Amino acid sequence: MDSSEMNEGEIHQIDSDDVIKEEDETENEEGEDLTEDAEALKAELAKIVVHPPSYEQSLMEEFDQAEFSPSYKDNLPKENLVLQYAENFRRQMVQLYRDRKPLFLNPVNECGVEKFVCTTIRPTLLEFKELYNWDGAAEFVADYLNIEPLKPEYELPKRLISPSTVLKRQKGNCFEYSTLLCSLLIGAGYDAYVISGYATKETCLADESRDICPLLKKKEEVQEEARKKEMKKYNVKPPRDLRSKFELKQEAKKEAEKQAEKEKQRKEEEERIAELEKPPPDPYFGLRIHAWVLVLSGKREVPENFFIEPFTGLSHPMDSSNYLGIESVWNNVNYWVNMQDCSEGVKGLSFDLGDSTVWEFMFPNNDKPLLKIPDAEDDLNDMDDDERKKYLDDEEHEVEKYLDMPPSWVDALKLSHRDFQMRCPHGKKTKVYKRAKLEKFAHYLMKDGLISRLSVYEDRELTDLMKVHEYYAHRSDKLTQKLTNHRTGQVCENFDPGRPRCLKEHQFKSSTPGPENERVMIFYHEARVDGLVKREETQTEMTEEYSNRDDFLFYKYVEFGKRAKKFGPQETSSANKGRPINKMIQKFHRNRNKPANEDIAEIIFHVAEDKIHISYHTEDVRIAASTREFLKPPNWDEKGAVLTFNPEMHQTFQVDPMLPMNKQVELYEMLMELLKAEEKCRNEVRDSQNEVRNILDDRTKEEAASELDISVYDTERNEKAKKHRRELERQQLEEKMRKQEMDIDYLAPFLAKIGNPEKLSKQQAFSLKEECLADLKQRLIDKANLIQARFEKESQELEKKQAWYQQNQVSMGKEDEEEYLTYCKEAIFRIHILDLRLTRHKEQAPHKYMQLEQKLRNDERLSEFF
Repeated sequence: MDSSEMNEGEIHQIDSDDVIKEEDETENEEGEDLTEDAEALKAELAKIVVHPPSYEQSLMEEFDQAEFSPSYKDNLPKENLVLQYAENFRRQMVQLYRDRKPLFLNPVNECGVEKFVCTTIRPTLLEFKELYNWDGAAEFVADYLNIEPLKPEYELPKRLISPSTVLKRQKGNCFEYSTLLCSLLIGAGYDAYVISGYATKETCLADESRDICPLLKKKEEVQEEARKKEMKKYNVKPPRDLRSKFELKQEAKKEAEKQAEKEKQRKEEEERIAELEKPPPDPYFGLRIHAWVLVLSGKREVPENFFIEPFTGLSHPMDSSNYLGIESVWNNVNYWVNMQDCSEGVKGLSFDLGDSTVWEFMFPNNDKPLLKIPDAEDDLNDMDDDERKKYLDDEEHEVEKYLDMPPSWVDALKLSHRDFQMRCPHGKKTKVYKRAKLEKFAHYLMKDGLISRLSVYEDRELTDLMKVHEYYAHRSDKLTQKLTNHRTGQVCENFDPGRPRCLKEHQFKSSTPGPENERVMIFYHEARVDGLVKREETQTEMTEEYSNRDDFLFYKYVEFGKRAKKFGPQETSSANKGRPINKMIQKFHRNRNKPANEDIAEIIFHVAEDKIHISYHTEDVRIAASTREFLKPPNWDEKGAVLTFNPEMHQTFQVDPMLPMNKQVELYEMLMELLKAEEKCRNEVRDSQNEVRNILDDRTKEEAASELDISVYDTERNEKAKKHRRELERQQLEEKMRKQEMDIDYLAPFLAKIGNPEKLSKQQAFSLKEECLADLKQRLIDKANLIQARFEKESQELEKKQAWYQQNQVSMGKEDEEEYLTYCKEAIFRIHILDLRLTRHKEQAPHKYMQLEQKLRNDERLSEFF
């Protein structure tokens, strides 16, 4: 017994003696008569009432111990030894550092049995690929579990539930979160540790209402270094800058002052907002206990150390202000105690766990490399062979005495595919951020395939909605994202590849979703035959961009006119005719296989003015391009009409005057080609309008149906696969029953001849046996005769073919000879097969006869007579 226990026992003994003495004195005083003053004093003291404090024991969830394996209920001898070792380590730390907080070493588990925290970690690599990387595993743990805050928040928990139980109950405190996440990370190959320390109130309670949503944070843009232009020897010198350098400096100075003033105002505004949004002072600041995960660099190509907050699944730098101090660190191998000053939080702490000056480890078999002492190495080099061998043997003997960590007592972590897809308790989870709210849903939980919804608000009270981001999965229409701006009414939809018309993105206004309104459509041009990249449409214009076309077309512009108002009944076909076209423009890339003055760069069809304007590409040695303009004949739109052409209908500007002029016939043929091109362009515009209508009709039907794609391997959700499986099972059952029915009684035909008597006589039994055996014998003989007849027939046909060959061998061609040889090979093969079948039948026939005879003897109806 140590001194503290002795002092405590003496104190209890002294207190009990004093109580006995006071009771004796009270009994003696009660026998005496009290004076008036004593009575008054007694009455005055009676007014003073003391109420003892009520102690309510915290109710802990109880578990059925029958559900757990023996490792949960008992400790192995090695585990008890480790617990004793840990208790000794704790006493030493208390003796040396009396002001330190208690260490988290051996809490009880679900069954009330003390377990060392290192053995509670169960490294596991689950079969889901999303859990192989740290971000996927951290996000899964944060979403899959519900938070149980520590009570009280300034004391270590008395119990630490195993990761397998945490997965089943889907809730836990920060230590249970961290233990589960650390088990997954170590199983995936990371150098991960659980940290016990102190954190801010917002971190301990997972309050993210003052943090920006991770989905809204802008990705850091990597600024590419501007490439320096290579100065060629014969470059044209740029024109000389004749502006005043003094004025340029003054303008730059004024601009810098304006920018500095703007930056100063921006910082002041940010500081003011930060001061307003600053959380209220926390009375338990620096005392709130928390646990999180540390990932060290090295393994899995991790470039630098970082923290992982288990409640949110987000990473934090090593100097994060969310964490205020560290008491201890552990993994499944060892336990380390921090010996560094944490007055400035975790900033500046060294995480070289092999440095025993800043980290006190519990077990000597430290997996981290210790600092080597050069003197010891020099002494070892100076020893002779015998001394060195003796020294190394003693060192190995000491290493064997070291206590290593026992295996984890936790059952293997298991997670079904359905539970993994649920991701959240009951399939739903809501997180509140700064001016944003994030809702997460399990896959296939929502009928429309919604898996997350991010709502962005203007105010902190989350009342003024600005925009909504919606993310989808498993949609038949390949919809993945939908952004709705409630201020402007703009809607943007994103799709995966695989749609019928290769739509990639669709932007429109929610107030005017119909055709012939403002919209932008972006397509997967690689999958389209026409190479369409983008289509922009307004009420009066439509622009299309193309890529990688054989005709070098990359741009098309259409200007529409107003529909003519007609009085009277509305024609049903007028809406399908589309808007009237005023102008169409087509632009082409350079075709190097044609001369520049023949390669069209732009065609403008002035439909309303009956003109066609052509611009050609500019030659490399020219600064201007050739142009050409045609006036369409008056009767160009009449079918079957003869078109007239005269020189006044054509104007041209030719850059090279030395080139010969085109003849009238060539110009007429050119005009005919242009009229065909205009008609083709007009039809393409109508097709584009029809395509827009079809896409909008498809989107209306898809939004109404909201069908989801289910994998054929997902047998739980795929109704078609279920029906197919049930149909196969039904067919197998029917086939089994049919086979049972086909096993017909071999005595049935013979019993029918004698009237199917209920009981057979001895004579009838012998008669049935003989008839049945005689019938089998005859069938075996008939089968042998049939095989022999086929054998003889094949042999005779082969002999005839050979005789025919001998007679016609001289006059036969090469093809006939090859045909004869092929026939001979096939005939010999058939004869050989028949010979084998006959031989095998002769061998098996006696055995079949004996088997039937034995069956007849063992038959219930005949066995009593044999």
